[in-house]
Amino acid sequence: MKNGSKPTTHTPLRDFADLKRALGKAAKEAAARAEQERAERARLEAAQKAKEAERDVFRRSVGQVHGLPDTGRAELPRTKPQPIPAKRQLDEKAVMQEALSDEFDVESLLETDASLSWRRPEIGIDVVRKLRRGVWALQGELDLHGLRTDEARVRLSGFLREAQLKGWRCLRVVHGKGLGSPGKQPVLKDKVHRWLVQSERVLAFVQARADEGGHGAVVVLLQPGRNASDQGG
Repeated sequence: MKNGSKPTTHTPLRDFADLKRALGKAAKEAAARAEQERAERARLEAAQKAKEAERDVFRRSVGQVHGLPDTGRAELPRTKPQPIPAKRQLDEKAVMQEALSDEFDVESLLETDASLSWRRPEIGIDVVRKLRRGVWALQGELDLHGLRTDEARVRLSGFLREAQLKGWRCLRVVHGKGLGSPGKQPVLKDKVHRWLVQSERVLAFVQARADEGGHGAVVVLLQPGRNASDQGG
């Protein structure tokens, strides 16, 4: 190189070849993407045309359609009614009738100090006292007035079962004060006591206070709620 002259640069031929290959690769990739986009557009257009053709065939087959006039009525949800478990209800009724016997000797189990009461052996006397004082609020009531023995037994069993499923704990059962034969205990009252003592759902019961029915009713404390599959009496 002479003094004062500009230096010259030389690009190796190998660099030009690499650049040419890179440009060629990029062009191929761009062409491939463009072709893929064209194919996708063509597929969507064909699908749209097929749908329109199907609609045209349907319209030609059905003919002219007119909408129904608006009556202003609300559309109710079309759900199938739940089947009535008739067989299960009959089975439960049979279980209830068999579980609660009229012949059960309950007199020896009842406490008749201040007023009639009964409790399971594992239940403390303080529970009975609280039940008498009305510590627990009444959550339900069943009135058995005017029912025959079989009807009353089934109604009572069903009431105890439903109450327990709802999570109710304190109930009142009204059996009335009507007497049977002269000198006998009130018929339904005596039977209600027998049934309650036999029911495994019942923890305790006491004669109702005067303002809650007195001799004509009892206040019942139930076990905590159970699973709906429990079929016992």
